[in-house]
Order: sequence, then structure tokens, then C-alpha cells
Amino acid sequence: MTKKPIISVVSPVYGAENIIDELIKKLISTFDMMNCNYEILLIDDCGPDKSWDKIKENCLKNSNVKGIKLSRNFGQHFAITAGIEKSIGDYVVVIDCDLQDDPKYIPEMYKMISEGNDIVYTIKAKRKHSFFKNFTANIFNYIFNYLIENKSIKSDNNIGAYSMITRKVANAFKSYNDYHRHYLMVLRWMGFKHCYIKIEHNERFEGKSSYTLKKLLKHAIDGITSQSDKLLRIFVNIGLFISSITFLLILVIIILYLTRGFLSGWASTIIVILFSTGVILTGIGVLGIYLGKTFEQTKNRPKFIIDEIINVL
Repeated sequence: MTKKPIISVVSPVYGAENIIDELIKKLISTFDMMNCNYEILLIDDCGPDKSWDKIKENCLKNSNVKGIKLSRNFGQHFAITAGIEKSIGDYVVVIDCDLQDDPKYIPEMYKMISEGNDIVYTIKAKRKHSFFKNFTANIFNYIFNYLIENKSIKSDNNIGAYSMITRKVANAFKSYNDYHRHYLMVLRWMGFKHCYIKIEHNERFEGKSSYTLKKLLKHAIDGITSQSDKLLRIFVNIGLFISSITFLLILVIIILYLTRGFLSGWASTIIVILFSTGVILTGIGVLGIYLGKTFEQTKNRPKFIIDEIINVL
């Protein structure tokens, strides 16, 4: 008798109290059609509502639904990491809890995995986000791809976290020790044989995204500085350029002094000083960000802390 595969679903939960029931319903319906074993891991990232109570309620009804409550809000990608580390399936599906990604595509992803792929990414035909979020995402992708020299981890705005990976990839993901991480960037960095399927992106089932401008900006800075040091080299080039221009200006001033005598120009001097100071402070700030990342990594703190678990071995 052929052993049925186990598919683990990992879904980070934040502010989804009124979505969890529908998410679980759709997932169970999908797995019933696939005739396979499954587990649904819901990782509560300490949102502002009663999502954990709803998770516990569903865990008591169905032992295949498993709850993980983090001790505080660690962020989406650490919640995903917690789910993958606790998963036991032969294959792992990562899906957001807002139902913008439909579980109906899991059978198609499983088919592509069965054909020898280790990772199946999903490409959204059209992202159903707000204009602001799409606009900022496009800007981030442009800047990120310019600063990233490793082509394998370049960002694509239409590829989302909704994906399926094999146990081999999941184990490799668990060994990735970088403190600052982004799920998709880690997968791209690891490599492995992969493919893509196209999906429809739905409207959010309920509520709105928790990503504010401040969070998006922090997310962008973390993504760029954790994957590339090109930003540091850009400021080295800026410094060399300004130094070269300054040297030429000094030569001009000396020539003018010898030919015309002393020339006052305090306004231009102040402008040059302020400009140079601004560049210096910005460069120091960028260097500080990288030093801060190094400091966080060397402390070797746990990536997340689990407060409570239900139905998890």
C-alpha cells in the first residue's frame, strides 16, 4: 500500500480573528479532495484581536489543526520560520491567513512538486492590493534589484509567499541562521529546482493589511541590508567623487588667488560644508545600519519564542 503524503500548511496569523474559520474550512475541503494526510499550523503572531482564542477553538475540534502562539509579535517571517520548524509534513505549503491566496491551487502545486521540483512559487496575475501598497512595492523592487548583485535572489513583485516546498528544502531552511530574514529571499538564495504557477489574487476576505508605511520601510531596509553590501560601496564612490571635485576646486581657488587676489565667497563655502556634512552623516548612518545588523546576529538570540502550543508534537 502506497503511503499517503503528509502536507503541512504554515500560516502566520495576525489580526485574523474573523478569517480563521473560513481559512480552515477551505484548506480542509482542498485536502479532502486530494485524499492525503495533512496538518494546518496556525502561528499566532500576537495580533491586537482574539485570533488565538479562535485558533484554540479550531484545534479542539480537529487534531489536524495545530496552534503555535509566539510570546510577542516577532513579525511575519519569523512566524513562518516557527511554523516550518514545527512542521512534520513531506511537503510544506506557506500561505497568508487573509485568503487573498486561494487554497484551491495546492493540488496544482503538489502536481508540480511530484514532477521533480523542490519549490513551487506562485505568480499573481494581478495583485489586489491598494494603490499605495502596490506603488511602494514597485519602488522597493526597483531599488532592491539595483542594489542586489546576486541575480538568483532578485525580487519580483508578483511572486508572493504562497508556495510549496519539499521536506529537503524545509530542512535546509531550518539550518539558515541569519537573524534578519525574508522567506522568499531565503528560498531564492538556497537555490534548488523550482517552477512557477500562475494564480488569481483575491480581495482580502476581511479587514485590511497591517503593514503601515513605517513597517514597509523597515522591511525594505532589512531586506536590502541583509542581502547586499552594495550600499556601502555606493557611499565610498560618492565620497571619492566629492573628494575629487573638492581637490579640483582647491586648484581653481589657488589659481584665482594668484591671478585675481583674495575672493570672498562664504555662501558657497557654507553650501559645500552643509552638503558634505549631509553626505558624511548619511554614510555613517548606512554604516551604522550594517553594524547594527552584525550586532543583532552576533548576540545569537533565538529567532522567536513560543509561548503556547496545541496539538503540536
